[in-house]
Amino acid sequence: MRIGIVILPDQRWSVAGRRWQRAEEYGFDHAWTYDHLGWRDLVDGPWFDAVPTLTAAAMATRRIRLGTFVATPNFRHPVHFAREVTALDDISQGRLLLGLGAGGTGFDSAVLGEPEFSPGRRVDRFAEFLELLGTILGNTSTTWRGDYFAAVDARSAPGPVQQPRPPFVVAANGPRALRLAVRHGDGWVTTGAMATRDEAEWWRSVADVSARFDEALDAAGRPREAVGRYLNLDSSPAYSLRSVDAFADAVGRAAALGFTDAVVHWPRASGWYAGDERVLESVAAQLPRLRLS
Repeated sequence: MRIGIVILPDQRWSVAGRRWQRAEEYGFDHAWTYDHLGWRDLVDGPWFDAVPTLTAAAMATRRIRLGTFVATPNFRHPVHFAREVTALDDISQGRLLLGLGAGGTGFDSAVLGEPEFSPGRRVDRFAEFLELLGTILGNTSTTWRGDYFAAVDARSAPGPVQQPRPPFVVAANGPRALRLAVRHGDGWVTTGAMATRDEAEWWRSVADVSARFDEALDAAGRPREAVGRYLNLDSSPAYSLRSVDAFADAVGRAAALGFTDAVVHWPRASGWYAGDERVLESVAAQLPRLRLS
Protein backbone atom coordinates (compact mmCIF):
# COMPACT_ATOMS: atom_id res chain seq x y z
CA MET A 1 0.00 0.00 0.00
CA ARG A 2 1.33 3.40 -1.02
CA ILE A 3 -0.01 6.46 0.80
CA GLY A 4 -0.31 9.95 -0.62
CA ILE A 5 -1.49 13.33 0.60
CA VAL A 6 -3.32 16.24 -1.03
CA ILE A 7 -2.15 19.76 -0.21
CA LEU A 8 -4.83 22.23 -1.26
CA PRO A 9 -3.47 25.29 -3.11
CA ASP A 10 -5.11 27.68 -0.65
CA GLN A 11 -2.02 29.06 1.08
CA ARG A 12 0.74 31.37 -0.03
CA TRP A 13 3.97 29.58 -0.86
CA SER A 14 5.57 30.89 2.33
CA VAL A 15 3.24 28.43 4.12
CA ALA A 16 2.57 25.84 1.42
CA GLY A 17 6.20 25.27 0.51
CA ARG A 18 7.05 23.89 3.92
CA ARG A 19 4.04 21.55 3.73
CA TRP A 20 5.31 19.98 0.51
CA GLN A 21 8.74 19.51 2.09
CA ARG A 22 7.19 17.99 5.20
CA ALA A 23 5.13 15.59 3.07
CA GLU A 24 8.40 14.24 1.69
CA GLU A 25 10.10 14.22 5.09
CA TYR A 26 7.15 12.35 6.59
CA GLY A 27 7.63 9.60 4.02
CA PHE A 28 4.49 9.92 1.91
CA ASP A 29 4.80 8.21 -1.47
CA HIS A 30 3.04 10.92 -3.46
CA ALA A 31 1.66 14.42 -2.93
CA TRP A 32 -1.07 16.11 -4.94
CA THR A 33 -2.87 19.39 -5.37
CA TYR A 34 -6.30 20.26 -6.75
CA ASP A 35 -6.44 21.59 -10.30
CA HIS A 36 -9.32 24.06 -10.16
CA LEU A 37 -9.83 27.73 -10.90
CA GLY A 38 -11.81 27.80 -7.67
CA TRP A 39 -13.28 25.06 -5.50
CA ARG A 40 -16.64 25.02 -3.72
CA ASP A 41 -16.95 27.65 -0.97
CA LEU A 42 -13.18 28.21 -0.99
CA VAL A 43 -13.59 30.11 -4.25
CA ASP A 44 -13.76 33.38 -2.30
CA GLY A 45 -10.55 32.74 -0.38
CA PRO A 46 -6.90 32.40 -1.43
CA TRP A 47 -6.41 29.94 -4.29
CA PHE A 48 -3.42 29.24 -6.51
CA ASP A 49 -2.95 27.42 -9.81
CA ALA A 50 -1.82 23.79 -9.83
CA VAL A 51 0.92 24.01 -12.48
CA PRO A 52 3.14 26.67 -10.84
CA THR A 53 2.40 25.11 -7.45
CA LEU A 54 3.67 21.72 -8.65
CA THR A 55 6.64 23.42 -10.32
CA ALA A 56 7.62 24.99 -7.01
CA ALA A 57 6.98 21.70 -5.19
CA ALA A 58 9.26 19.90 -7.63
CA MET A 59 12.04 22.37 -6.86
CA ALA A 60 11.50 22.06 -3.11
CA THR A 61 11.57 18.23 -2.98
CA ARG A 62 13.73 15.42 -4.31
CA ARG A 63 11.98 12.06 -3.97
CA ILE A 64 8.23 12.27 -3.57
CA ARG A 65 6.01 11.88 -6.63
CA LEU A 66 3.84 14.91 -7.45
CA GLY A 67 0.49 15.11 -9.17
CA THR A 68 -2.73 16.82 -10.19
CA PHE A 69 -5.83 15.69 -8.31
CA VAL A 70 -7.32 15.99 -10.92
CA ALA A 71 -6.80 18.00 -14.10
CA THR A 72 -9.84 18.23 -16.36
CA PRO A 73 -10.88 19.58 -19.75
CA ASN A 74 -13.09 22.16 -18.01
CA PHE A 75 -10.32 24.69 -18.67
CA ARG A 76 -7.33 22.66 -19.89
CA HIS A 77 -6.65 22.16 -23.60
CA PRO A 78 -4.51 19.12 -24.50
CA VAL A 79 -2.13 21.10 -26.73
CA HIS A 80 -1.12 23.62 -24.10
CA PHE A 81 -1.44 21.17 -21.21
CA ALA A 82 0.96 18.78 -22.95
CA ARG A 83 3.59 21.52 -22.89
CA GLU A 84 2.99 22.12 -19.18
CA VAL A 85 3.15 18.39 -18.49
CA THR A 86 6.43 18.07 -20.38
CA ALA A 87 7.93 20.94 -18.38
CA LEU A 88 6.68 19.58 -15.04
CA ASP A 89 8.00 16.12 -15.80
CA ASP A 90 11.38 17.59 -16.69
CA ILE A 91 11.63 19.88 -13.66
CA SER A 92 10.61 17.06 -11.31
CA GLN A 93 13.06 14.66 -13.03
CA GLY A 94 10.32 12.20 -13.89
CA ARG A 95 8.28 12.33 -10.68
CA LEU A 96 5.02 13.61 -12.21
CA LEU A 97 1.72 11.76 -11.90
CA LEU A 98 -1.23 12.99 -13.93
CA GLY A 99 -4.55 12.66 -12.17
CA LEU A 100 -7.14 13.30 -14.89
CA GLY A 101 -10.92 13.53 -14.73
CA ALA A 102 -13.95 14.51 -16.77
CA GLY A 103 -14.66 17.62 -14.71
CA GLY A 104 -17.93 18.58 -13.11
CA THR A 105 -20.24 21.53 -12.97
CA GLY A 106 -19.62 24.60 -10.87
CA PHE A 107 -17.12 27.43 -10.85
CA ASP A 108 -14.51 25.90 -13.17
CA SER A 109 -16.92 25.79 -16.08
CA ALA A 110 -19.23 28.68 -15.18
CA VAL A 111 -16.41 31.24 -14.81
CA LEU A 112 -15.53 30.84 -18.50
CA GLY A 113 -19.09 31.64 -19.55
CA GLU A 114 -19.58 28.32 -21.31
CA PRO A 115 -22.92 26.46 -21.29
CA GLU A 116 -23.14 23.64 -18.77
CA PHE A 117 -22.44 20.24 -20.30
CA SER A 118 -24.56 17.21 -19.54
CA PRO A 119 -22.74 14.30 -17.85
CA GLY A 120 -22.72 12.44 -21.17
CA ARG A 121 -21.10 15.32 -23.04
CA ARG A 122 -18.51 15.77 -20.29
CA VAL A 123 -17.47 12.14 -20.71
CA ASP A 124 -17.41 12.56 -24.51
CA ARG A 125 -15.13 15.56 -24.12
CA PHE A 126 -12.96 13.70 -21.59
CA ALA A 127 -12.51 10.81 -24.02
CA GLU A 128 -11.14 13.23 -26.60
CA PHE A 129 -9.00 14.97 -24.01
CA LEU A 130 -7.32 11.70 -22.98
CA GLU A 131 -6.83 10.55 -26.56
CA LEU A 132 -5.29 13.80 -27.76
CA LEU A 133 -3.16 14.44 -24.68
CA GLY A 134 -1.68 10.94 -24.83
CA THR A 135 -1.10 11.25 -28.57
CA ILE A 136 0.73 14.58 -28.27
CA LEU A 137 2.92 13.40 -25.39
CA GLY A 138 3.87 10.23 -27.27
CA ASN A 139 4.69 11.76 -30.65
CA THR A 140 6.93 14.50 -31.98
CA SER A 141 4.15 16.05 -34.08
CA THR A 142 0.38 15.63 -33.90
CA THR A 143 -2.44 16.73 -36.15
CA TRP A 144 -5.82 15.63 -34.83
CA ARG A 145 -9.44 16.80 -34.83
CA GLY A 146 -12.45 15.81 -32.75
CA ASP A 147 -15.73 17.39 -31.74
CA TYR A 148 -14.25 19.26 -28.77
CA PHE A 149 -10.50 19.56 -29.40
CA ALA A 150 -8.13 19.86 -32.32
CA ALA A 151 -4.38 20.05 -32.89
CA VAL A 152 -2.49 21.16 -36.00
CA ASP A 153 1.14 20.06 -36.05
CA ALA A 154 1.36 20.19 -32.26
CA ARG A 155 4.99 19.59 -31.23
CA SER A 156 6.28 17.63 -28.27
CA ALA A 157 10.05 18.14 -28.28
CA PRO A 158 11.93 17.08 -26.23
CA GLY A 159 9.18 14.79 -24.94
CA PRO A 160 8.62 13.73 -21.34
CA VAL A 161 11.33 12.28 -19.12
CA GLN A 162 8.99 9.36 -18.37
CA GLN A 163 8.45 7.36 -21.53
CA PRO A 164 6.20 7.11 -23.36
CA ARG A 165 4.54 9.68 -21.06
CA PRO A 166 3.90 10.38 -17.36
CA PRO A 167 1.40 7.94 -15.81
CA PHE A 168 -2.28 8.78 -16.32
CA VAL A 169 -4.31 8.21 -13.13
CA VAL A 170 -7.85 8.40 -14.45
CA ALA A 171 -10.73 9.34 -12.15
CA ALA A 172 -13.85 7.28 -12.80
CA ASN A 173 -17.01 6.07 -11.10
CA GLY A 174 -19.56 5.62 -13.90
CA PRO A 175 -19.56 2.87 -16.55
CA ARG A 176 -18.22 4.93 -19.47
CA ALA A 177 -15.56 6.66 -17.40
CA LEU A 178 -14.46 3.29 -16.02
CA ARG A 179 -13.95 2.06 -19.57
CA LEU A 180 -11.84 5.14 -20.28
CA ALA A 181 -9.76 4.39 -17.18
CA VAL A 182 -9.22 0.85 -18.44
CA ARG A 183 -8.23 2.08 -21.89
CA HIS A 184 -6.00 5.02 -20.97
CA GLY A 185 -5.10 4.65 -17.32
CA ASP A 186 -1.87 3.55 -15.72
CA GLY A 187 -3.84 4.11 -12.54
CA TRP A 188 -7.48 4.54 -11.56
CA VAL A 189 -8.78 6.79 -8.80
CA THR A 190 -12.25 6.74 -7.30
CA THR A 191 -14.20 8.77 -4.76
CA GLY A 192 -16.93 6.22 -4.16
CA ALA A 193 -20.45 7.62 -3.71
CA MET A 194 -19.89 11.18 -2.54
CA ALA A 195 -23.60 11.90 -2.03
CA THR A 196 -24.00 9.65 0.99
CA ARG A 197 -23.59 10.79 4.59
CA ASP A 198 -23.33 7.25 5.93
CA GLU A 199 -19.79 5.93 6.26
CA ALA A 200 -20.79 2.26 5.98
CA GLU A 201 -22.78 3.00 2.85
CA TRP A 202 -19.79 4.83 1.40
CA TRP A 203 -17.54 1.81 1.91
CA ARG A 204 -20.16 -0.37 0.22
CA SER A 205 -20.13 2.01 -2.75
CA VAL A 206 -16.34 1.77 -2.92
CA ALA A 207 -16.55 -2.03 -2.97
CA ASP A 208 -19.18 -1.83 -5.70
CA VAL A 209 -17.22 0.48 -7.99
CA SER A 210 -14.07 -1.59 -7.42
CA ALA A 211 -15.93 -4.71 -8.55
CA ARG A 212 -17.22 -2.88 -11.60
CA PHE A 213 -13.69 -1.76 -12.44
CA ASP A 214 -12.59 -5.41 -12.27
CA GLU A 215 -15.36 -6.29 -14.70
CA ALA A 216 -14.30 -3.52 -17.07
CA LEU A 217 -10.69 -4.72 -16.98
CA ASP A 218 -11.78 -8.30 -17.65
CA ALA A 219 -14.00 -7.23 -20.54
CA ALA A 220 -11.08 -5.37 -22.12
CA GLY A 221 -8.70 -8.28 -21.59
CA ARG A 222 -6.43 -6.19 -19.39
CA PRO A 223 -4.80 -7.82 -16.34
CA ARG A 224 -6.22 -6.56 -13.05
CA GLU A 225 -2.75 -5.98 -11.64
CA ALA A 226 -1.76 -3.78 -14.59
CA VAL A 227 -3.50 -0.68 -13.22
CA GLY A 228 -2.78 0.98 -9.89
CA ARG A 229 -5.88 1.63 -7.77
CA TYR A 230 -6.12 4.88 -5.85
CA LEU A 231 -8.81 5.61 -3.27
CA ASN A 232 -9.61 9.12 -2.08
CA LEU A 233 -10.25 8.30 1.57
CA ASP A 234 -11.64 11.74 2.30
CA SER A 235 -14.59 11.39 -0.06
CA SER A 236 -16.01 9.42 2.85
CA PRO A 237 -18.41 11.33 5.13
CA ALA A 238 -15.79 10.97 7.88
CA TYR A 239 -12.39 12.66 7.56
CA SER A 240 -9.71 9.96 7.58
CA LEU A 241 -7.23 11.93 9.71
CA ARG A 242 -9.66 12.54 12.58
CA SER A 243 -7.55 10.06 14.56
CA VAL A 244 -4.66 7.65 14.06
CA ASP A 245 -6.95 4.67 14.60
CA ALA A 246 -9.50 5.96 12.08
CA PHE A 247 -6.80 6.41 9.49
CA ALA A 248 -5.30 2.97 10.09
CA ASP A 249 -8.76 1.43 9.79
CA ALA A 250 -9.43 3.25 6.50
CA VAL A 251 -6.10 2.17 5.02
CA GLY A 252 -6.74 -1.42 6.07
CA ARG A 253 -10.19 -1.40 4.47
CA ALA A 254 -8.78 0.06 1.25
CA ALA A 255 -6.10 -2.62 1.10
CA ALA A 256 -8.67 -5.36 1.70
CA LEU A 257 -10.61 -4.08 -1.33
CA GLY A 258 -7.53 -4.33 -3.52
CA PHE A 259 -6.45 -0.69 -3.60
CA THR A 260 -2.74 -0.12 -4.09
CA ASP A 261 -2.79 3.54 -3.03
CA ALA A 262 -4.70 5.57 -0.44
CA VAL A 263 -4.89 9.37 -0.61
CA VAL A 264 -5.66 11.72 2.31
CA HIS A 265 -5.81 15.50 2.70
CA TRP A 266 -3.59 17.78 4.72
CA PRO A 267 -5.56 18.98 7.76
CA ARG A 268 -7.02 22.47 7.53
CA ALA A 269 -7.88 24.77 10.41
CA SER A 270 -11.60 24.79 9.57
CA GLY A 271 -14.11 23.84 6.90
CA TRP A 272 -13.16 21.16 4.40
CA TYR A 273 -10.77 18.57 5.85
CA ALA A 274 -10.69 20.32 9.21
CA GLY A 275 -8.30 18.50 11.50
CA ASP A 276 -5.27 18.59 13.74
CA GLU A 277 -1.76 18.51 12.29
CA ARG A 278 -0.64 16.59 15.36
CA VAL A 279 -2.70 13.65 14.09
CA LEU A 280 -0.93 13.94 10.75
CA GLU A 281 2.43 13.84 12.52
CA SER A 282 1.40 10.74 14.47
CA VAL A 283 0.18 9.04 11.29
CA ALA A 284 3.42 9.91 9.52
CA ALA A 285 5.38 8.15 12.25
CA GLN A 286 3.42 4.97 11.50
CA LEU A 287 3.57 5.05 7.69
CA PRO A 288 6.01 2.11 7.42
CA ARG A 289 3.61 -0.10 9.40
CA LEU A 290 0.52 1.19 7.57
CA ARG A 291 2.06 0.34 4.20
CA LEU A 292 1.97 -3.31 5.26
CA SER A 293 -1.82 -3.21 5.79
